[in-house]
Amino acid sequence: MTHYNLPAGGRLPAVGLGLWKVPKPAAAGLVRQAIAAGYRHLDCACDYGNEAEVGEGIQAALADGLCRRDELLVTSKLWNTYHARDHVRPAVERSLKDLRLDYLDLYLVHFPIAQAFVPFEERYPPGWFFDPGNPQAGMKFAPVPLAETWAAMEGLVAAGLVRHIGVCNYASGLLRDLLAYATVKPAVLQVELHPYLTQDKLVRFARENGIAVTAFSPLGARSYHPIGMADTGESVLDEPVVVAAARRLGKTPAQVLLRWGVKRGTAVVPKTARPDRLPENLAVFDFELTPEEMAAIAGLDRNRRFNDPAVFGEKAFNTFCPIYD
Repeated sequence: MTHYNLPAGGRLPAVGLGLWKVPKPAAAGLVRQAIAAGYRHLDCACDYGNEAEVGEGIQAALADGLCRRDELLVTSKLWNTYHARDHVRPAVERSLKDLRLDYLDLYLVHFPIAQAFVPFEERYPPGWFFDPGNPQAGMKFAPVPLAETWAAMEGLVAAGLVRHIGVCNYASGLLRDLLAYATVKPAVLQVELHPYLTQDKLVRFARENGIAVTAFSPLGARSYHPIGMADTGESVLDEPVVVAAARRLGKTPAQVLLRWGVKRGTAVVPKTARPDRLPENLAVFDFELTPEEMAAIAGLDRNRRFNDPAVFGEKAFNTFCPIYD
């Protein structure tokens, strides 16, 4: 397993398990199987709605001696409704309770979007709608500066609840602004990255500032087809250059894409709910892509973003919510 060093010590495994859209009934068993298969990087979030089940799987793996706690890197994410200073700590404490952990290895601001607070007892996870019972409802924003949220995140590190902090879905302008006021440097930037959206400038900027990069949706559109956020024809897995490399190497197209992501210096967190895919996604360290294959795959870039709040916010939640220009 390749690892990337984090600013305050510790290492980020290059391949992790993404838990987005993993059904609750499957999550505990899948996490235990993943740890048994060799995964040490688990990518969770309050908004995924399955942290309690993920925690059950972690505890089962620890109880069975499959690994030690200090061998795992467990990530969770601060949801949009908890950006205010007074809500950040209760949010991480809820994730810790659900995950059955004393600390998180990494805690990320999920989106640079502050929404109106929803109490735990009213709805958890709160989701995007402010009032989901109202068919005309939408998102409700809150006037919370990102600097206030980050200062509260820094407080979690000081309290020992979190080892490292970082951000998701930040563009270079927001990242540059964050670096200007942060007293605890962001350890990780997690963004959508795949051959249709390479984001070379953002990846370079993060790297030059000592920030590790994690790619979510590293296989492209696959996770977005069932929820109508991508057309079925938008599959980087079917691109001729990817298929040709897979045939040459005796690997699957998915393994080629994950290897491409790792080779360019990013961690990848492919999501799967299928136990048979766990060893496949992890087996990307025993082969190499040629420089020509790396360049050809990178050449597929079309700036195609599947996870864009400006698009899904308006379609699904009646609210125009751009964060990328």
